[in-house]
Amino acid sequence: MTERLPKTASVATAADGAKLHAPAAARNVGFLCDLLREHAPLSGDALEIASGTGQHIVAFAEALPGLTWQPTEVDAPRRTSIDAYAADAKLPNLRPARALNATAPGWHAGQTPLDLVLLVNLLHLISDAAAEVLLREAMAALRPSGRFILYGPFKRAGVLTSPGDTRFDADLRGADPAIGYKDDRDITRQLEAAGASSVQQIDMPANNLAFIATKN
Repeated sequence: MTERLPKTASVATAADGAKLHAPAAARNVGFLCDLLREHAPLSGDALEIASGTGQHIVAFAEALPGLTWQPTEVDAPRRTSIDAYAADAKLPNLRPARALNATAPGWHAGQTPLDLVLLVNLLHLISDAAAEVLLREAMAALRPSGRFILYGPFKRAGVLTSPGDTRFDADLRGADPAIGYKDDRDITRQLEAAGASSVQQIDMPANNLAFIATKN
C-alpha cells in the first residue's frame, strides 16, 4: 500500500544545501520536545515515522539524549534533508535516515523491538485504511511497556472543533476524498485493539491532540 500526499499538505521549501525547511515543523518543535520529555521513555531505541525534513528529529535527539533515534521517511529527498540536518548536529544518538512506508502491512517484523515509536502530523494525510494499518504496525513494533506517541489534528467525537480545522479538512478531502481528519474515538479504539494497555489523550497547542499509547 503506497499513499501519495496531496499538494495541500506537508509543505517544505529548499533551505541550505540539501536541507528542506517546513514552517510547521519550526512552529511546533518546542512543545513537541516538552511532550516527549514528559511522556517518552528515558532510554532505549526510538523510531520516528515520517521524519519529514529532519528539523524535528534533530531537536528530539538533542532533548532526549538517552534514546537512540532512528529517522524514517518514504520520500528520498526528505531522507537526504534529514541526513543533512544530522550531519550538522553531530549527535551520537541519531542514526542515518532509513526508507520506510509505514502504511505497508508487515513492516514491524523487520524491526528490533522498540521502546518508542513517534508519529507527528501524518494521519490526516492518509486514508482511513492506511491509518489503521500504520497504528497496528507501530504498536506491533514496540517491546512490552513501549510507548507510541501520536500527534496531530483530529476530530473530537466526530466534530471538527475550529474554523481552521474545518477549512483544512475540506481542502484535504477536496484534493483526495479518501483522506482527512480522523476521529479521536476511532484512534483510541484502534490503538487498544492493537495491544495498548492504556491510551492517554492530551490537548496540545493550535487545537491539536497527542495520544500516548502504552503496550501491554
